[in-house]
Amino acid sequence: MNAQYAHALTVVRDYDLLFKAAAETLITIAADPKHLGARVGLTAVLHTWGSALTHHPHLHVIVPGGGISLDGERWIACRPGFFLPVRVLSRLFRRLFLESLAAAHDAGQLRFFGDHAALADRAAFASYLARLRKAEWVVYSKRPFGGPEQVLAYLARYTHRVAIANSRLIACDAETVTFKWKDYRAQGRERHKVMTLAVPEFIRRFLIHVLPKGFHRIRHYGLFANASRADSIARIRGLLRTDAAHRHDDTDADEGC
Repeated sequence: MNAQYAHALTVVRDYDLLFKAAAETLITIAADPKHLGARVGLTAVLHTWGSALTHHPHLHVIVPGGGISLDGERWIACRPGFFLPVRVLSRLFRRLFLESLAAAHDAGQLRFFGDHAALADRAAFASYLARLRKAEWVVYSKRPFGGPEQVLAYLARYTHRVAIANSRLIACDAETVTFKWKDYRAQGRERHKVMTLAVPEFIRRFLIHVLPKGFHRIRHYGLFANASRADSIARIRGLLRTDAAHRHDDTDADEGC
C-alpha cells in the first residue's frame, strides 16, 4: 500500500468517525428525558476546508426543532430558541470521538506521516489523546432558521460548494495564484485579506478537499435515516396535525368559557 493511498484511507475513516460521533451525540442527548426526551432526525454535510484552503474538517448539521416522543405517540417541540445544551453536547462528542480514534488505532486502521509519524506508537498516541481529553471542545449551535425558505437557502449554499469559488480568484500565472480569503480571527475590515501561493502549494491545498469517488459527504441519521425516512416523515406530519388540532380545540374551549 503506497503512502498516498494509505493517507487517503485514514482521512476518509476519520471523516466517518466525525459523522458517527456527531450523529450519536445529538441522538443520545435528544433522547435523554432530562433534555428533550425525543427521537430526532438530522442531516449532516461535511466540509473539509478553511477559507485559506487549509485542512479544516467540520460538519454543518441541520436538526428539526423537536422530535417524536419515545413512546411514539406525540411530537415534542424544543423550547423557543433553545434545542440542547452545548456544553453537554461537547462533552459527549469529545468522549465518543476520542474513543473511536483510540479503537481505530488499536485495530491498526490509522496511518501517520511526516511530523506525526511518532503517533503510530500506542503509548505516544494515548498520551496525545490524553491532552485532548483535558481540552474544552466547542459545539457551535446556530440560531433557529426563520422558516423553510431559510433552511433551503442554507442547504443550497453548503451542500454542493467546493473548496474555492471562481469569484475568489484574483489572478494567476505560471508561478502563483492569488485569491481572497477571510481571517476569522480578525475583526471588521481586517478580516478580508488576499493570499498568494505558489502554484504547487495551491494545487496541493485544493486536492486535500477532493473526496474519493463514492464518498457520501451528505448523510442522514435518526428519523431521517434512508431506510425509514419516508415512514418517519409521514408519522411526524400526522403527529403535527394532531397537535395542531388539539391546540385548536383548546382555544375553542377557552373562548367558550
